[in-house]
Amino acid sequence: QVQLVESGGGSAQAGGSLTLSCASSEYRGCMAWFRRAPGNEREGVAFINSDHRGNYADSVKDRFTISRDNAERTVTLRMNSLKPEDTAMYYCAAVRTWSCVTLREDEYTDWGQGTLVTVSS
Repeated sequence: QVQLVESGGGSAQAGGSLTLSCASSEYRGCMAWFRRAPGNEREGVAFINSDHRGNYADSVKDRFTISRDNAERTVTLRMNSLKPEDTAMYYCAAVRTWSCVTLREDEYTDWGQGTLVTVSS
């Protein structure tokens, strides 16, 4: 069972930035970030393939950047221009494939425990 451990959550003002990190106990070609806002279902935020190609949800495009270090087995989500609606529990996810296909929750088999991000106006 692969372990994914998130870090970097916290509080920020609207317009500010936060960086989340996820460390994996095993290499995974496809890694992603999801989030669940209070009262909402979990939604995909971004994924990144082993070749470092990323894909983003429309709601975060041009504000968030996903990156990875294959040697360190880590994935990072840099969040800029934060909005109050970005407030959520953020989860790292992964699946043992070379490439991610979608940001659908059922595509991913490995999940972290989550890290909370709170953005105030």
